[in-house]
Amino acid sequence: MFVAPIADLQLLLIEDDPMIGQGLVRALGDEGIRLDWQRDGTQGERAWQSGAHALVLLDLGLPDKSGLRILQNQRQSGNRTPVIILTARDEVDDRVQGLEFGADDYVVKPFGLAELMARLGAVLRRSGLVDNNRLTNGEIALNRETREVTYRDKLQSLPPREFELLHILLDNPGRIFSREQLENRLYQTRRDLSRHAIDVLIHSLRKKFDEEIVRNVRGVGWMVLKHPSS
Repeated sequence: MFVAPIADLQLLLIEDDPMIGQGLVRALGDEGIRLDWQRDGTQGERAWQSGAHALVLLDLGLPDKSGLRILQNQRQSGNRTPVIILTARDEVDDRVQGLEFGADDYVVKPFGLAELMARLGAVLRRSGLVDNNRLTNGEIALNRETREVTYRDKLQSLPPREFELLHILLDNPGRIFSREQLENRLYQTRRDLSRHAIDVLIHSLRKKFDEEIVRNVRGVGWMVLKHPSS
């Protein structure tokens, strides 16, 4: 079993830009992620010290206190909470300095939600907060490394988008995803997207396994049922 889906974890955002902060709270909230948004460095560092967060999203250009100084302070105090820097500074020296101060990753603004989610998952898996390879929920088992899925003794290696679709649903069992949410997660641009793309992927998964592998909630979206033992 996985240690925890991302949606079961609380993240900390230290960011003074209201448009970015509000956008991330809304976008990550749509993904089921709880985000504690602190708008200045002083309050952000205090929240970080509480130990209540699985990961910190840290802006560098804060008005009252440098994000790098906050990061340095926390690392020197022994706080090993994973950190992803979010910043408009894209010079190589800035990235190197952030990583040398103890950041786990570095995302340059502007960034897409798909990129941020991928980096969040990678950092959390490396930190051991999310299992590296295997997700299980009742009779479904998904292996990230081999990209294989087992369901009721049926084993299949899935093509990339089918795998990612099932991965999203299985990482959040019991949560209903709308068509738009799945499209935003699976497709980088609208050019890649046909009108019935999600329906085609789900039809293919059901054909390979069973009609019950992905449930449709009419007029709302799709989900994987949460198994009582998971």
